[in-house]
Amino acid sequence: MAGSPGRIRAHDGQDAIGKGVIALDKPKAMRARAPVRIDFAGGWTDVPPFSTEKGGYVVNAAISRCSYATLIPGDTDEFALESADYDEYVQVKDIRQFEYNGTLDLLKAAVVHKDLDFRGRLLTRSEAPPGSGTGSSASMGVALIGVVDAIQGGSMTRHEIAAMANELEVDELGIQGGKQDQYIAAYGGLTFQTFEDSVVQVEQIEPSEDFLLELEKALLLVYTGKSRLSGDIISRVMGAYQRQEPGVTEALMNLREAALEMRDAFASEDLRRMGEVLNFNWENQKRLYDEMTTPKIEALFSVAQPAGLLGGKACGAGGGGCIVLLCQPDREHLVRRAVEDLGGQCIEFNFDHQGLRVWQPSSLALGGERRGAE
Repeated sequence: MAGSPGRIRAHDGQDAIGKGVIALDKPKAMRARAPVRIDFAGGWTDVPPFSTEKGGYVVNAAISRCSYATLIPGDTDEFALESADYDEYVQVKDIRQFEYNGTLDLLKAAVVHKDLDFRGRLLTRSEAPPGSGTGSSASMGVALIGVVDAIQGGSMTRHEIAAMANELEVDELGIQGGKQDQYIAAYGGLTFQTFEDSVVQVEQIEPSEDFLLELEKALLLVYTGKSRLSGDIISRVMGAYQRQEPGVTEALMNLREAALEMRDAFASEDLRRMGEVLNFNWENQKRLYDEMTTPKIEALFSVAQPAGLLGGKACGAGGGGCIVLLCQPDREHLVRRAVEDLGGQCIEFNFDHQGLRVWQPSSLALGGERRGAE
């Protein structure tokens, strides 16, 4: 049976994620996960100073590739941080000894910012390639704040966790960027986000189940095999905006408009219109800086188009990482074959409708030796 047309619903994000999960007098091990995202339209308009002066809009979706954080209280006199992705390990006797030096700085910022007052281990792992343009560092920040908050009593809401995770990167670590990634990681689902600094409003986009399944079938997320950090790129683009370079300013305003049009395409459940808006968004992304696209990305689009492409764009800051492709009905296998033959790596995913999750693992799930204990 066909579902009803899509709708957009405001989400206040006021549910406390970890409340009541643990006993405060005897902290137990906790885990958290938060999803990464695909941004469909409006990315860059959530970045200050544009978002401060003009206001921004973004349409995005959480996907089933997650960042994980595990916090294990211990009876030692040390606190340890460990990343499975980078094979990095830091150990101190007091969290006040942590220094931001490029090694596990996001983990350090989370425990320092939340004033974690006991010894133990904090372990992290991400399912998204670094620099993929899917907001993996932001989803890790949300997972980190979520797990630390839960072990401290779980009083923070999704909205508050997203805001604090953004503060970690922007204020604590001085990494320039927008806000959409933290909020989609905390909320999950498909969202239309409004940015009127410092206010962020999150509305859930709720298509019919039939349309949602059709959209999942038609989308491909392709890793181009080249990742790039976005901090310097963001500074360049926003510097051009502040200098009032007309091409950049016009492109940002068009990206803002693309988000509104994408919201309407979701509401009318129109895949072809979504493809057109993706292409419009991509053309304006490429106007922001010369290296937004790469020869590899252009080659992937050139083979995807005749195979059955409705539209596509680079994720995040571009310049490498992932591209998202929307395919014509029953042509996605042909597009997939074409991009994989050219070396593109298709990443499997579904939409994630839960956002940040926090749970307490069983004692059996915490087996294994502690690194550094030899």
